[in-house]
Amino acid sequence: MPLVNRLASSVSSNKTQKFPSATAIFGRLHAQATNHNADKSAYPVHRSYCTEQPKQADQQIVLNGVSYMKDAWTNVSPSISSKIGRNLHLQPNHPLEIIKRKIIDHFHGSYRSRFGGCIFASVDNLSPVVSVEQNFDSLLVSPDHVSRSKIDNYYVKHDTVLRSHTSAHQRDLLRSGWNSFLVTGDVYRRDEIDKTHYPVFHQMEGVRVFDSFDLFSDMQDSSELSDFKIFEPSPTDRQPDKQEQYTVEATQFVEFQLKHTLISLVNNLFDDDVETRWVDTYFPFTHPSWELEVKINDEWVEMLGCGVMEQGILKKAGATDHIGWAFGLGLERFAMKLFGIPDIRLFWSDDVRFTSQFASGDSYKKFKPFSKYPPSYKDISFWIDNEFQGNDLFELARSVAGDSIEQMSLVDQFVHPKTQRTSHCYRITYRAMDRTMTDEEVNSLQNRIRQLVVDELNVELR
Repeated sequence: MPLVNRLASSVSSNKTQKFPSATAIFGRLHAQATNHNADKSAYPVHRSYCTEQPKQADQQIVLNGVSYMKDAWTNVSPSISSKIGRNLHLQPNHPLEIIKRKIIDHFHGSYRSRFGGCIFASVDNLSPVVSVEQNFDSLLVSPDHVSRSKIDNYYVKHDTVLRSHTSAHQRDLLRSGWNSFLVTGDVYRRDEIDKTHYPVFHQMEGVRVFDSFDLFSDMQDSSELSDFKIFEPSPTDRQPDKQEQYTVEATQFVEFQLKHTLISLVNNLFDDDVETRWVDTYFPFTHPSWELEVKINDEWVEMLGCGVMEQGILKKAGATDHIGWAFGLGLERFAMKLFGIPDIRLFWSDDVRFTSQFASGDSYKKFKPFSKYPPSYKDISFWIDNEFQGNDLFELARSVAGDSIEQMSLVDQFVHPKTQRTSHCYRITYRAMDRTMTDEEVNSLQNRIRQLVVDELNVELR
């Protein structure tokens, strides 16, 4: 029987999984954080002692009740720190909580052990303040990789960061004994300003790992089990369809399990007739890797990324004889498509005209737009130097105007023919979600942004 047919006929969610209880896991994580001999990189405990000299408030940043000394890497603004602890994904009947609950219910209902227990554990309350080691090194992100840049991340200090993905907890949870889990939380990335991007969003990470028995035990002919191995006798060259250590057969089994799982999820969230397609891509922590796109209103939309976990990550977690898959999806992206929410800022709104629409917890309710206030457009033009970064400008504008800016886009740029200096012109769209902004208010915000651009970004206004 061809391999793909054996795979299709042997799909089963009733894997026998053995993993500790939630109480045991969190007990281990607490012990890991408090034991002087434990790995200090995992869930660190920050202490201050009465023998220390008082610290000036402007030299510290307080996040989740913990004080951190600032250094040259610190770039967490008050507007960002104020979002920590909001936990929109935990607020009952918030659109993000509804989507999170629907996804978890699907996994808990569809994937059960033969003893009736849930295969996938769920975690949604881990702190977003993590070490640089957790956020990057544990995922095999190279020291010189662009994704570590201050331009794209919020650094608390040189060795501590606001997680940029829930994958930051992957290694530690695997090390604690879980084989299959979902992790949900708020993540932080410096980004552009428009209706689909926000510096804080919510992500769900899914992970499942297999040993040889778990992966191949559903083969109809048990005599064939001995023919299948996870690992090559000796490492090969890396191929487009597999890593050096893993066999082609093991990689195909994992790929099939992963894609079957995610197509089932998308069908559950949308409907069985939804069109999907897989696109090959690259991630530092999986290989091979894919993006799953869904056709919505005749447009292909990327909904999530996934792949076969890098064996180096499993080795760091102590699961050296395993193979596994992982995926990551943004709750806002799913919620915006499923509920028809047009502006990502709305998720942070306390306006009863927004929140009341989801009070029933109905996962199929469509958002009904309320009064849309008129926009106000302002341009800002300046000469830039070689160190200018757009994300620095966006962060500065957010620090002044917050969610009153709907969009900020580069509308013109040119190089002066004589001086060779580069000019940028950005158009700022001011539009509050709850009221009409006055001309005086908009002008005041624009003037503050213009002044700070000169003071902090080393540019010359035109």
